[in-house]
Amino acid sequence: MDNALKAPPAPADPRASDTLARLAAGALLLTGAGRLARAVWEIRLHSAGEPAAGPPDQGGGVNRPLNSLENSYHLVSTVNSVLTLLCAAAFLMWLGRVRDNARALSGRPPKYAGIWVYLGWVVPVVNLWFPRGIVADAYRASAPGVRLPVVVNVWWGLWLAGLLGGVLQEGDTDSVIARAYSGIGSLLAADLAVAGAAVAGALMVRTVTAAQTARLARA
Repeated sequence: MDNALKAPPAPADPRASDTLARLAAGALLLTGAGRLARAVWEIRLHSAGEPAAGPPDQGGGVNRPLNSLENSYHLVSTVNSVLTLLCAAAFLMWLGRVRDNARALSGRPPKYAGIWVYLGWVVPVVNLWFPRGIVADAYRASAPGVRLPVVVNVWWGLWLAGLLGGVLQEGDTDSVIARAYSGIGSLLAADLAVAGAAVAGALMVRTVTAAQTARLARA
């Protein structure tokens, strides 16, 4: 348990929560749109077929020049990476805020120490349930006796599906291009899972924030 839990809880700030919720939800939706754009480019690559020269990575450290479609996929992939980083920053700021608000509203320490707001996403094994647990704990502290919204589990289920797809498709952009030429089923499944998780995540952010705002209004 972190030392910060020993201090008196800070007053909940509904305006800051709402601002961060809008920022996180918007970033999630942009990330989902970017992932759908990536899926479209993968379909275009698959439809075009692999060039006669073979995949971009020729093996032995040799790479052939990319064609225009492959170059554009590199650009789409880079934009997706930037959006993902911005989304992660916005979401973590929101998550930290709702956790602090939940503590102030309930008057009890959160179930998970503050460090897990960040490490919970990257530490193996615990990343399979800690982030969802932090959200669920914040919601239950903000709306005691109210059932956890279904959208929380939908978001987390889709996120785990996208995470698994990403693990199975590790590699650089050229290797992803080669997979798109040979078969895009797993690529599209992962893209759609992440896009769905982004949309569900945006709804989840607004739902949890609304519960805290309503509790503050009653208080």
